[in-house]
Amino acid sequence: LKYKNEIIEFSKLLLSSSAHLGFASSGEAFKMAAALPLSPVSHQLCRRSNRFWYNALTPRFCSPVFSTTSPCLIGVKGIGSSSQLRPRHPLISSAASTDYLLHDVGATVAVLGGAYALVLLFESLTKRDVIPQRLSRKLVHILSGLLFVLSWPIFSASTEARYFAAFVPLVNGLRLVVNGLSVSPNSTLIQSVTREGRPEELLKGPLFYVLALLVAAVFFWRDSPTGMISLAMMCGGDGIADIMGRKYGSYKIPYNPRKSLAGSISMFIFGFFISIGLLYYYSSLGYLHMNWETTFTRVAIVSLVATLVESLPITDQIDDNVSVPLATILAAYLSFGY
Repeated sequence: LKYKNEIIEFSKLLLSSSAHLGFASSGEAFKMAAALPLSPVSHQLCRRSNRFWYNALTPRFCSPVFSTTSPCLIGVKGIGSSSQLRPRHPLISSAASTDYLLHDVGATVAVLGGAYALVLLFESLTKRDVIPQRLSRKLVHILSGLLFVLSWPIFSASTEARYFAAFVPLVNGLRLVVNGLSVSPNSTLIQSVTREGRPEELLKGPLFYVLALLVAAVFFWRDSPTGMISLAMMCGGDGIADIMGRKYGSYKIPYNPRKSLAGSISMFIFGFFISIGLLYYYSSLGYLHMNWETTFTRVAIVSLVATLVESLPITDQIDDNVSVPLATILAAYLSFGY
């Protein structure tokens, strides 16, 4: 009864348009429709379009917006081994493309505005001496990346959506380059994201940070746990490790006196739980389908690898915002396979 109205409306649509879609009878259309799963988000009959949709053992679902790029009912010419997609009417394709474009442009503006608002908030708190500058910088490090990952579902189901999302860290990266090269220095920005207040610092850790966000969005996006875990470890794990290490880091790691045992333990624990939280978040929205019996173990292994890499005495040779996401991406990809 939950889907009664949707099924009735869909049945009327099939009966009235089966001949137009190229079916021999409405019964043939119903057979094809029965083979397609209902989306738990929008109750639409279709399969989600991504590079894993062909795996029949791992069902995929539609996003909340009807996906005109997936092999759905619209445009289907037949069923069976000879199934082909009939080219859609130009007006339908154009309207769908326009909707996706407007949707993604709006989402990009909203996320970009939120990113700037977050930085301005902590700049204001620092100026008022509410929190120290060092803590402000770390909170921006933690929150900006995690909020960016959490914002991905507001983008459309189009294949180009990831590039709109990646535009946000790209803009921030260009801003860092302009200020880092002293072309148009912004003293407030420099003070809020650098350790020592020097413009050239923007071209190191902060720039690597936004590049990691861009890579995660473009190459992994919403249907891969790899990018999510890499950002969870870099933003949440590494960020909290620095805060806890400075406060409780009296016991140093024997092979690296610049790192503390408290910081490494914090990175593992918080990185693990933040990663699990992101995977659960995207699983609940239908983007991921995790086997939770093995996911906890895999995430724990990936978190351990990232923690060990962060603890190595290689900070002078390679920044943590490079070594941690790279190690996490490699470990997560080997663990999850995508």
